[in-house]
Amino acid sequence: MASICKRVLKSGTVTWQARYFDRERRAHYQNFPRKIDAQRWIDQQTADQVTGIWIDPKRTRGTVAAEAAAWIDAHPDWSQKTRERNENIVKVHITPRWGSVALGDVTTEAIQEWISGYELAPATVRKIGTVMSGILGHAVVANRLVVNPAKGVAYPRAEPRRRRYLSVGQVEDLARAAGPWGDVIHVLAYCGLRWGEFAALKVEDVDLGRRRLRVDESVTNVEKGMAWGLPKGRTSRTVAYPPFLDRAMRDRTDGRRPEDLLFPGERGGPLRNASARGSWFDAAAKAAGVEGLTPHELRHTAASLAVAAGADVKVVQNMLGHKSAAMTLDVYSDLFDADLDQVADRMEAIRAAAMKPAKRRRRGGKRS
Repeated sequence: MASICKRVLKSGTVTWQARYFDRERRAHYQNFPRKIDAQRWIDQQTADQVTGIWIDPKRTRGTVAAEAAAWIDAHPDWSQKTRERNENIVKVHITPRWGSVALGDVTTEAIQEWISGYELAPATVRKIGTVMSGILGHAVVANRLVVNPAKGVAYPRAEPRRRRYLSVGQVEDLARAAGPWGDVIHVLAYCGLRWGEFAALKVEDVDLGRRRLRVDESVTNVEKGMAWGLPKGRTSRTVAYPPFLDRAMRDRTDGRRPEDLLFPGERGGPLRNASARGSWFDAAAKAAGVEGLTPHELRHTAASLAVAAGADVKVVQNMLGHKSAAMTLDVYSDLFDADLDQVADRMEAIRAAAMKPAKRRRRGGKRS
């Protein structure tokens, strides 16, 4: 039920008070200087209730800061590293600009202007925008917003980076330069593990008979130490290692307890990426002629060597722990260019085979 009431203020000003009731029989009021505006407002509120998109205006008055806290609390599934990253983005980027702004006052245009004003790396800007979108998306789910105003915001385009793949010879040079850590180079370059997955390997994860590594944990450096959890993608997998690593794996497992780390750091704990780079990895890369190499680029190298050895996209997907073959193709599309040549060659052969009977028929027709 809705109504419009004419009101005359003490100053003599005439206003029109529009009133309607929501589904819970709560009254909502708003004043307008013109009757036609009051009627339009009532019509809109009524239509929103009929179509199911109506939201109590009071619910949109909550601040972005409050919604950000609710969004973070609603995600116990995040890893510790993801939680720290998102909390930091909220603290450094979201709260200073949007913290006190009411949800209902956030517009797509304002978000676009804010995003466009950043001079950070495109990937960083996208992460900031993704967090903002997550917060406002939570408000939609909680029935505090009708739509997410961060949807459709354009982000700066990142220039594609040329990915570096090491050759077998370069991997061997790097392993020799790494000295006692050479087997670390070999495992990363031939098994394609992420650093956190590699650092979390235990003696019990090695199957010497089948030459397999079980990857079901990952360890990450966070503000308060090391956080253990599932691998990225939250699924376990097994990966094969080549026979030349048999000796290294036996040396790493002989006489040790199942729960011991397979590749412990110098102090006995998980081998940290930053510590390894500072103490031996970067120096080995420089000595091997691949200065500036990162450990993660050995994961790319593993994908490259697997494809060169004849592995198809599903094998590479399983080795790397990607969610889908499509993701593998998106990341490493350049490695599968040779497949296009093979397909073209096969199509040429099919065409040639199909054309032979036609040629014979034409020749036979001439003789008759």
